[in-house]
Amino acid sequence: MSKKKRPTAEEIIRYEKDKKTKIATITFNRPEFLNAPTSDARLRYADVVRAASVDNDVKVVVIRGVGDNLGSGADLPEFMEGVDEPEKRMRELKVEGLDVDYPPKGSFRNGATISGWYANVQAGNRPLQELKKISIVEAKGYCYGWHFYQCADADLVISSDDALFGHPSFRYFGWGPRMWTWVLTMGLRPFQEMVFTGRPFTAEEMLACNFLNKVVARDELEAEVQKYALACARNRPVDSIFQQKVFFEVVKQFQGEYMGSLLSAAFESMGGSVRPDGGDFMLGDAIDAGLADAVNDNDAKFPPEFRLSKKNRKMKD
Repeated sequence: MSKKKRPTAEEIIRYEKDKKTKIATITFNRPEFLNAPTSDARLRYADVVRAASVDNDVKVVVIRGVGDNLGSGADLPEFMEGVDEPEKRMRELKVEGLDVDYPPKGSFRNGATISGWYANVQAGNRPLQELKKISIVEAKGYCYGWHFYQCADADLVISSDDALFGHPSFRYFGWGPRMWTWVLTMGLRPFQEMVFTGRPFTAEEMLACNFLNKVVARDELEAEVQKYALACARNRPVDSIFQQKVFFEVVKQFQGEYMGSLLSAAFESMGGSVRPDGGDFMLGDAIDAGLADAVNDNDAKFPPEFRLSKKNRKMKD
């Protein structure tokens, strides 16, 4: 997708609040591209989460996606454009126009700079970790990649029974950022299975490993999320919620959530040192061939229930 055709951050990340109920809603609005956020959209996402955290009119933040899916991850083609266009990296890092010379290609700092930035809540990957209000994710369809981060970071996750959770990076890169958080929220053995096989987990499986709070039919999802949001908003005053969230944030940091994010950044920065054994599915090849087509072709190597694509999962082996 060319840059000219990409919607604005405001179009992709919609934000509204209801002062009467004290419920704010963040909506991912790019269904034709599986709700993939651009770098600008991720920055806006971080901003609106921070705004909700400060806002006295807000107790609960509901996060949802337009269309059939929560989302399948970030706009990877846009990210890859930054490899050869450092001005895009500097724009995302908010140092544009400050006479900055970005670290050269081939240096460790070239990749580590942007990977390390992603551990910062302002980058829009983990802003829910510092949100001082209650967050509820409405999960449905694909909940992959960046959208999977939001599920792991939220306070509550209500899911439709057709949702799939995972990270395509386990198939085309091998390492997924925020792995520490998924170990903590899914449990070691289930998450190791996801990483080593690369297969997505169903809503039923994620409920079994205590990642989800509840699973309902797709046509009941929005009403169920609203029920939970209203219950949370009516339960305690904003000050109490702030105190509760500080407690849970301390617990997560004691468990190493932020340290895990920094560790993820370090490992991600070393991706260029990985060499295929022969015929392996690699990120560069996937980008060159077109990510969607490459993922579909690679899916054919796996049993139907191990495939990433909903369409491919329905096809017989």
